[in-house]
Amino acid sequence: QVQLVESGGGLVQPGGSLTLSCAGSGPSAGFNVMGWYRQAPGKQREFVAGLSRGGNRNYADFVKGRFTISRDNARNTVYLQMNSLKPEDTAMYYCNSKTRAGYDYWGQGTQVTVSS
Repeated sequence: QVQLVESGGGLVQPGGSLTLSCAGSGPSAGFNVMGWYRQAPGKQREFVAGLSRGGNRNYADFVKGRFTISRDNARNTVYLQMNSLKPEDTAMYYCNSKTRAGYDYWGQGTQVTVSS
């Protein structure tokens, strides 16, 4: 069974930086694509960034140039470096992992709050 555990969220001032981490455990087949989604209060969960085992990256338009996703395939761990944070980046951030068949696994979420 795949399990994902996020860490690294917190409170940061506008313009600041945070790095989120997500450590995965379980069969390696569960980690074909790893990524991040977020959900703000009253809004739907939205895609933030994804990175395949082979190195293909995708970003939502609203984070391009500010966020960087990376992963350690040997450790089934994915990171999200977030720079130039804005108040509208405030949300619960969820780690996601997909199998080749497209089955989704989710972490429990880590809160990011951007406020002065």
